[in-house]
Amino acid sequence: MKVLKFGGSSVGTPERIKGLISILKKYHDRGDQFTVVFSAFSGVTDSLLDMSRRAAAGDESWRDAFEKFAQRHQDAIFALVGGQDRYHIATEMERSHTSLANMLSGVFLVREASPRTMDYVVSFGERSSSFIIAAAMRQAGIPASFLDARKVIKTNDNFVNAKVDFAATYPLIAKHYAENKEVQVVTGFIGSTADGLTTTLGRGGSDYTAAIIAAGLDAASIEIWTDVDGVLTADPRKVRKAFTIPRMTYAEAMEMSHFGAKVIYPPTLQPALQKRIPLYIKNTFNPDFEGTYISEKSSQSEHPVSGISSINKVAMLTLQGGGMFGVPGIAGRLFGSLAKSGISVILITQGSSEHSITFAIPPEVAKKAKQQVEAEFEYEIEKGLVEPLKIEENLSVIAIIGENMRYRPGISGRMFQALGKNGVNVVAIAQGSSELNISVVVAAADEAKAMNALHEAFFLSDTKELHLFMVGVGLIGSTLIEQIREQAAFLKEKRGLEIKIVGLTNSKQMLFDEDGIDLANWKELLSEKGEKLSLPQFVERMQGLNLSKSIFLDNTASAELPQFYEEILGSSISISTPNKQATSGPFEQYQRLKAVAARRGVPFLYETNVGAGLPVIGTLEDLITSGDRILKIEGVLSGTMSFIFNNFKPGQSFSAIVREAKRLGYTEPDPRDDLGGADVRRKLLILAREAGLPLEASDVRIKSILPQAAQDAPNVDAFFEELEKADAHFEQMAADAAAEGKALRMIASLDKASNEATIGLRAVDASHPFYSLSGSDNMIVFTTERYKERPLVVRGPGAGAAVTAAGVFAEVVRIGSYLGN
Repeated sequence: MKVLKFGGSSVGTPERIKGLISILKKYHDRGDQFTVVFSAFSGVTDSLLDMSRRAAAGDESWRDAFEKFAQRHQDAIFALVGGQDRYHIATEMERSHTSLANMLSGVFLVREASPRTMDYVVSFGERSSSFIIAAAMRQAGIPASFLDARKVIKTNDNFVNAKVDFAATYPLIAKHYAENKEVQVVTGFIGSTADGLTTTLGRGGSDYTAAIIAAGLDAASIEIWTDVDGVLTADPRKVRKAFTIPRMTYAEAMEMSHFGAKVIYPPTLQPALQKRIPLYIKNTFNPDFEGTYISEKSSQSEHPVSGISSINKVAMLTLQGGGMFGVPGIAGRLFGSLAKSGISVILITQGSSEHSITFAIPPEVAKKAKQQVEAEFEYEIEKGLVEPLKIEENLSVIAIIGENMRYRPGISGRMFQALGKNGVNVVAIAQGSSELNISVVVAAADEAKAMNALHEAFFLSDTKELHLFMVGVGLIGSTLIEQIREQAAFLKEKRGLEIKIVGLTNSKQMLFDEDGIDLANWKELLSEKGEKLSLPQFVERMQGLNLSKSIFLDNTASAELPQFYEEILGSSISISTPNKQATSGPFEQYQRLKAVAARRGVPFLYETNVGAGLPVIGTLEDLITSGDRILKIEGVLSGTMSFIFNNFKPGQSFSAIVREAKRLGYTEPDPRDDLGGADVRRKLLILAREAGLPLEASDVRIKSILPQAAQDAPNVDAFFEELEKADAHFEQMAADAAAEGKALRMIASLDKASNEATIGLRAVDASHPFYSLSGSDNMIVFTTERYKERPLVVRGPGAGAAVTAAGVFAEVVRIGSYLGN
């Protein structure tokens, strides 16, 4: 014998009922023995409770609600039952509903609805649905008979949450089924007292009915049919990549239920557990899917954790004080006082010092609990032995659950690493000696992020999902987007990284999509669906989404954006940026950003600040980390200046070379920004700071190569006029250098011994690494204790959208690897 139960969502409409009848027909046609338990139509129980409350309040509108209730069931009869049966069923239903109307009229007259009355009223939901569906099953060729569960399930008179008298119930079930061979269609949720008063079984009552019937029949299995594909690894509303758990134990299911899984409710498992009856959780709307199988046997899953569950609203209370140490009975008094008030404790944790006991409870009873406990410890509080109870609210409990965690080392480490790298602070921890679950208390705002981080760590270890928030879609930004789009499949297959751009801005609009913006048509989406840009709002929205593995990309040269970096890093969001403003600004700001990143454990990367895609900062960091001592750093750090002086030869016009560089896009709109050395100064300053020198921009000396008249020219055209006047001067410099077998190079230099940072034009001979530079290449030369005779050289393109975007892309992958490990 199989016991099947269909919930309210499965019987929500006549069309859905027809669907489940087709499922039952297959069972019947293949000769399975089964009985079926039904809930009320979806929303009906709430509707009946609402009618009762309105009637008790003297609100005449209960009659309108009743008419809708009655009409809904008559409509269902006409949709599901035909022929002479239709008239018979409709008449019986009308008679039943007349009894309900009379009861509600009485409630309206006396202005009172007792728990006993409420139980009787809500019983009409299951009684109506089961009666109609039984008739529809008969019409489909299934020999079905309606069974009012009040005949076989006996309870005490604790109305609303009645306790089952199993000694009386099991014989009644066995006798009824022995005498009635048709498929029994049973009303869920309800029972009756020994003298026939209607009762209800409390939350999860229809599932409980199915378990009771199964236990009374020693059934082969129970099937709970709902609207999801079994028990999932996590709540799919919070974790989109949650998937079905194929097999789990009773104990795991109980833990999942306790910590918020809505598919099953703990008491419903008890009769099944006692009789070792396995359960199947299946989907009415996907009947061929296997669902979840629950039994006493542990699965041999590759995953140590079976599921992740949460309780999204809890309050945490702490009793602490020096007077608790070594005093027996403290815990007994604490939890005894809570029990007297009917307060259920969700989680308990106590330090080995015995200085404090912390427990979590529903927030709506926190004040009551505080009053009760403080009354119990009134003497100790008055004498200063115990402090007044501390309450912390806006918290959530998250639990990882699984029989396979037992005896497997490293589970806690993986859990706390996943939370820590995503900036989730753990307020309290609890783990039982059974090692069946590890529970943590976190801020309610971090619940979804924490669950996604844990789900990825334990179930999707082969794939990590990165969430990018990108500001700036100009040349570098748009190139980066294209690089990500082209490389997406490779990264997912080979590196286990799935990169989603969930926030995007240009100079006017911003766009968000938590599922990831379509990179094939991001321009159109930003233009058509984007909202007006506000940088504070962009940052606020990014923080509000609170996604795991979030990375902020600043592809601009804006001086405004770095003002948000500290706040972003403080929100445990990593940063990668080619923007030099933050790292070359005041040294105090540089130090503060580095400190915040370190404190929050998030990467703050800016390799592209100095050499675009060249590994300059990383090389410097590796040298220092490995114990080498930096003596001197020299560099041609400007692609613009490199191009100009690599192409400037004796007999050529210097101003013409500068014009050509501007035409090719190597210079800023005003070439003085490059020739004046400001950009090179920022790069040298960053290198100095990375090398450990606390320099400010004013400490970097620039020897200007421009005549004062050219520097002071009112506009670009006037600048070139003045520069042409100085061509002879520059041509003489080139000629003098060539005569000595040397080449002119604009060199930035940092001397660690003297702490001097300088930028100027120098002539170098063929023995110098800078002599052989060509095109617009950059070159950085590190002279160290280990690389003293032959310095370490990094050379390559130091500018350009493609290499800069590639540098940022590399940092995104690096951050992903860090956050994923």
